[in-house]
Amino acid sequence: MAIEEDVVVVGGGIAGSIAALAAARTGASVRVVTYKKSTLRHASGLIDVLGYADGEGPLADPYDGFDDLPDDHPYRIVGPDAVREGLALFDEVVGDEYLGEHTDANALVPTHGGAMKPTARYPRAAAGGVASDDRDMLLVGFSSMTDFEASLAASHLAAAGVPFDVSGTTVDFPRTFRADAKITRFAKALDTDEDVGGRGTREALAAAVEPHLDGAERVGFPSLLGDDHRHGVRADLESYLGAEVFEVPMGPPSLPGLRLEDLLFDALDEAGVRISSGNKAVGYETDDENLSAVVVDRKGREVPYHANAVVLATGGLVGKGIGSSREGVREPLFDCYVPHPDDRYDWFVDDAFGDHPFAAFGVVPDDRLRPTRPDGHAEFENLFAAGGVVGGADVAREKSASGISLATGVVAGTEAGEAA
Repeated sequence: MAIEEDVVVVGGGIAGSIAALAAARTGASVRVVTYKKSTLRHASGLIDVLGYADGEGPLADPYDGFDDLPDDHPYRIVGPDAVREGLALFDEVVGDEYLGEHTDANALVPTHGGAMKPTARYPRAAAGGVASDDRDMLLVGFSSMTDFEASLAASHLAAAGVPFDVSGTTVDFPRTFRADAKITRFAKALDTDEDVGGRGTREALAAAVEPHLDGAERVGFPSLLGDDHRHGVRADLESYLGAEVFEVPMGPPSLPGLRLEDLLFDALDEAGVRISSGNKAVGYETDDENLSAVVVDRKGREVPYHANAVVLATGGLVGKGIGSSREGVREPLFDCYVPHPDDRYDWFVDDAFGDHPFAAFGVVPDDRLRPTRPDGHAEFENLFAAGGVVGGADVAREKSASGISLATGVVAGTEAGEAA
């Protein structure tokens, strides 16, 4: 049975979610189609706008670097007002779960490798670790978790010249789990304060850490301090330790990323956006120069999702929204044009940390964020693009991925809603 909406958004990450919310605000009926779990579970949960531009940084104010970006960069196309609009919508969605909205300036937040990441918005749970705070810091790792070496992270922070003393230690987590236990298992033990020899997991953890404090006024743990009751977990640990407790964002699977995913999907539900998950978009139908439907594979049956406008938010090379092979680089769903050198050896440079062309591969948008053909005309009059599928930015080098998703998402979603 065919499905009809004003707007269909393909992709359920930050860009797709923000595009769907922006489209819904125009009064359009909206459906999000997402196949696999979003890349948010692999993300830190930090919202970066622009940390580095033209090799310079970290930037104190991300907007100061916009003029140094190339003309085809997404920020140069949508403008700084779109970035602020995207951040404002994000702030509405997350409420007091995130901080940083009081200023344009970046905060420097420690990550699990011991680097300070410039970020515009950060989870409340990570607030105690910002570099602008000069209180001494203790980082705590767990012997059963090899992803976070606290002493190494502390030495990296000290070498970076942070304005406080920082040390690291490794302790045993109060509960013993299987070697392959998911990070959510640690969080659950703290969430429910499971009994450990007559006392709760929270108290037992604090007792293991307390001998290592040595005057530190704030303590950073891997980002697993509860989920449903994370604020209570931190409050109890702070009470036991007499120091502020914060989380250090980790690599995948990322609990802060999963929490952000929950906030976004709750906002979509509240806005009346319909969500079709686990269904892969495999093709499309057209009517003259317009898309008329996105074709979705539902358990082996191809079903058209009819729409007056479509937002493509499937991600970049990492999210498989841009595909590459020996034959070239392409956008696989609508076969949109992706400029790239014919010679694959020109896709990269010899310097591992250099300016690799492949990092900026993506569709070429017009000023309404419609993907264009080589001649500059829109591929389809009613197709818009948002997030990593849009080319022109090396988001890993710039620390700009989330900001681009927010800015292009709000513009593409609004354009799609008004076109519908």
